[in-house]
Amino acid sequence: MTVDTNMVVSLSYKLTNHKTGELIEETSESQPMEFLYGVERIIPTFEVNIHGLKPGDTFEFDIPSAEAYGEKNDDHVALIPISVFFDESGKIDETQIKVGAVLPMTDNEGNHLRGTILEITDETVTMDFNHPLAGTDLFFSGTILTVRAATKEELDHGHSHGAHGHHH
Repeated sequence: MTVDTNMVVSLSYKLTNHKTGELIEETSESQPMEFLYGVERIIPTFEVNIHGLKPGDTFEFDIPSAEAYGEKNDDHVALIPISVFFDESGKIDETQIKVGAVLPMTDNEGNHLRGTILEITDETVTMDFNHPLAGTDLFFSGTILTVRAATKEELDHGHSHGAHGHHH
């Protein structure tokens, strides 16, 4: 079987920054990435590059940031009043609210976001809501481990369920 729409693909890969070579993420044969090809939220260019491969095939390709998580957008950096982060006693939990922390937030329209704290002053907290890999050119190398037809249940649910099934 080959990688194609509605197939469950299991693969191991190494993801690095294409410009610097810095390791970003790595999976292994014992803990592979598994997904339903053509349905789940995988970078489209990633899917294009593995289309038609079969178990045992290896791959190497880069994806420019514009085709991955986009470029960094200064409009996604926000100054938030520090009072938003106060607890009931009017203080900040400094174990949670610190530079580098990634926090779940909700915008004015109720959208759920994750932001990284860049700076904290007496008045504001500067947060970056860009994807952590925005502006990063990616390089993937890896191996296709297995390819199988998705079950009816997986197709109905729109995602793979893995070797031991899935419970909702």
